[in-house]
Amino acid sequence: MNIRKLNPDEKTPMELLLLADPSESLIEEYVIRGECFVAESENQTIGVYVLLPTRPETVELVNIAVIENLHNRGIGKQLVLHAIQAAKSRGYKTIEVGTGNSSIGQLMLYQKCGFRIIGVDLEFFIRHYTEKIFENGIQCRDMIRLSQDL
Repeated sequence: MNIRKLNPDEKTPMELLLLADPSESLIEEYVIRGECFVAESENQTIGVYVLLPTRPETVELVNIAVIENLHNRGIGKQLVLHAIQAAKSRGYKTIEVGTGNSSIGQLMLYQKCGFRIIGVDLEFFIRHYTEKIFENGIQCRDMIRLSQDL
């Protein structure tokens, strides 16, 4: 597997990004403002993440996705660790990530990669998405915020 920055002339892997965020308009907005990275294997894009500068010396991992038939193979962890290294190499001091209260696997992954829970944005998904989101049999309502010092 190779992870690289998406070239400006390449098409954004929207189908993959939509796996992690159901809002195409929000994705389009943050992909323009951030840096998109893709994971490739055998000439196929199998994963993606986006780093978005948010404050001085702080960057947020705003989207991370792996094609569904390759889940639970460590690709997501490799993407998170690559994002941490990319943020460090760009001089950021803090990397943040947010995930839904219903995203049990993601909460576990981020903590295994060194992130710590720093807060909860109550009703985030109710305010920002028109349709209800369900995951693992739980309604996604709140954004769990995590952070890591670099």
